[in-house]
Amino acid sequence: MRAVWVEDDVMGRVTAVVQGQAGDRAAARRELAAIWTEVEQSGGDAFHRCVIAHFLADLQDDLRDELVWDERALAAVAGVTDERAQEYHPSLQVRGFLPSLYLSLADDHRRLGDAARAHEFLERARGTIDALGDDAYGGLVRSGLDNVARALAEGSTERLLSH
Repeated sequence: MRAVWVEDDVMGRVTAVVQGQAGDRAAARRELAAIWTEVEQSGGDAFHRCVIAHFLADLQDDLRDELVWDERALAAVAGVTDERAQEYHPSLQVRGFLPSLYLSLADDHRRLGDAARAHEFLERARGTIDALGDDAYGGLVRSGLDNVARALAEGSTERLLSH
């Protein structure tokens, strides 16, 4: 996880939940949902909503719930500016969030059997892949894109991404 540049209590709590989940997905899901509710009640900072929803999506047991949270993350990112993201860490750019968000949606739609929507989001992800660095995170997202594309070509709806 990235180091915090400016003290951000919400992100500190989110990071603690994600790093401390140790296989207890239900507990992590409950804790992040509680943070989500707090953020929403306090006016709903789009950066926080995007990050929380992206993590909550990965903790869902039901694929349709996962899709809903991934859609919330994508909707929230539209309200995040580079300046806001850089309050958390100076290296962040909103465009760098998009490949992972689109990849998650491509995988959701693939697993739901909607190949057309999966291809649409896969292409969106590929269109933003240049925003990723040549680092472990960029490699992970690129690998995920390759895996989803391969599964789509094979007609597979099995889970591929580790959640």
